[in-house]
Amino acid sequence: MTEKTTTRATPADAFRRARRMWLKGERIHLASLSAELNIGRATLFRWVGNKDLLLGEVLWSLYEPLRLEALNATPGNGVDFVVGVYRHINSTLLHSEPLRRFIREDPEYALKILTSSQSTLHSRTVEANTRTLRDQIAGGHINPPLNVNSLSYFMVRLAESCLYSDIINGREPREEELEDACTAVRVMLGGTA
Repeated sequence: MTEKTTTRATPADAFRRARRMWLKGERIHLASLSAELNIGRATLFRWVGNKDLLLGEVLWSLYEPLRLEALNATPGNGVDFVVGVYRHINSTLLHSEPLRRFIREDPEYALKILTSSQSTLHSRTVEANTRTLRDQIAGGHINPPLNVNSLSYFMVRLAESCLYSDIINGREPREEELEDACTAVRVMLGGTA
């Protein structure tokens, strides 16, 4: 007699499937996801919280490697380093087709997930940016005239205003505007325009 083995879905399976769905431009519905994974909706909710939290995790899983890539690819230290990392990350996001599609398909929901103060993505982005600034301060490479927590928050909000200008004020995001944001970050760090 042959024994049939069945593998049960795991929280990692749910996350991976949701990530693939988002990258393909498919809407994530928890009911459909639980059915696809052959688990109960209550189990899926226990694993991922809710759709907003799951999507925040998916987006962070794409942002964090980009941030690490920018840190590794940007030479030097100090103001030029911080601005270079900022430019690398935000230029990549500006041209990310999955992100642009997400924004086009459901602008209000996208804005909530991407920029809300309750958003896991927004808060983690500010925290990660703060760590980069603190590392540069600790190394003696920058001495910004602003409080580091405020500076980090302002930098992230400035990037968001460029990246999501199509939602915020109906104007397509532009590379030139991102360059202006980089100049503003340079000045906020105590550098010269």
